[in-house]
Amino acid sequence: MSVRICVPRETADGESRVALTPDGAKRLLSDDVSIAIETGAGRAAGFPDAAYEDVGVEVVADAGRLLGEADVVFKVAPPSGDEADGLREGVVLACLLRPHENAALIERLAGGGVTALALELVPRITRAQSMDALSSQSNLAGYKAVLLGANSLGRIFPLLMTAAGTLSPARVLVLGAGVAGLQAIATARRLGADTWGYDIRAAVREEVESLGAKFVDLDEGTGGAGGAAADAETEGGYAKALEEAEQARQRELLAQHVARADVVITTALVPGRRAPVLITDDMVDRMKVGSVVVDLAGEAGGNCSLSAPGETVVERGVTIHAPLNVPGSLPYHASQLLGRNLSALVKPMFGEDGVVVDLDDDVIGPCCVTHAGEVRFGA
Repeated sequence: MSVRICVPRETADGESRVALTPDGAKRLLSDDVSIAIETGAGRAAGFPDAAYEDVGVEVVADAGRLLGEADVVFKVAPPSGDEADGLREGVVLACLLRPHENAALIERLAGGGVTALALELVPRITRAQSMDALSSQSNLAGYKAVLLGANSLGRIFPLLMTAAGTLSPARVLVLGAGVAGLQAIATARRLGADTWGYDIRAAVREEVESLGAKFVDLDEGTGGAGGAAADAETEGGYAKALEEAEQARQRELLAQHVARADVVITTALVPGRRAPVLITDDMVDRMKVGSVVVDLAGEAGGNCSLSAPGETVVERGVTIHAPLNVPGSLPYHASQLLGRNLSALVKPMFGEDGVVVDLDDDVIGPCCVTHAGEVRFGA
């Protein structure tokens, strides 16, 4: 039985990525798999319609027809209401669904008999590494955050010795050493900055130091590991939310390190929760004039109390960036990685009977939020 994969053009404001590139489509196409893409879907990411046609993808101008013919739909952002209504019963939708904030949409998809796979819920297990869209996109966000900081800072990152004298390196502090944070640390080091990293999870200290950065040890001399708690990590590898008293203690101990930094990059997120405030008004007051904060948690409220999500503001002489959809600012490579994540997730579902949804599978089960008319997320 043949399977038809369809890729609509993204309609969310500012979304320039596409869910499948020509290169990715070429690897999926076979006698049993056909692919169709909406006209212009890849243009903003640097992939013209002709590039898809060259590898055998059908380009369709009618979005309604496209969705109505699909067995599988690849998307980047969650579908709009009209898109959700245009999905036929039994179709498999795979995208960054944001299930924690889209309860009404999930109910709508369930009501339409859609099997919805949320990439955010792909478990962090060895078999699913190639399907981990959060990691692939966070890598790009960490890289871009350093460039934003460097571009806004009125000094260079590396040590520079000239006939006119020596320029000391900029000091970069990265708060949160997950995928985005580690990539930010690596990028800042490549640019020559005096780079420091901090995380509440004790296990990441070695990772930070392996990149040539210094780890901020808030409990140095007391046998602690940077104020980090061995149990401050979930089974999935994410940071746990701390109690407010512990958050306050962390902020107070971090304040002196923030004050010395030229650029602070914050990456702390807890799935389904508002981002923890790591940088308070008082901490910004103590930062040097001309310093820069790049807050990668803007979509979840921000790690800096003065962040304005989606905007860049200057407060007390400090430039504070809180960009949204940072991977979308690198759409060419972000689309390549996301398309590979989607393909790796869905391709094992193809069989002689078409698309088979195995809820007992240790990857599909956890990330399937709706199936057969039921909402499975949070159940």
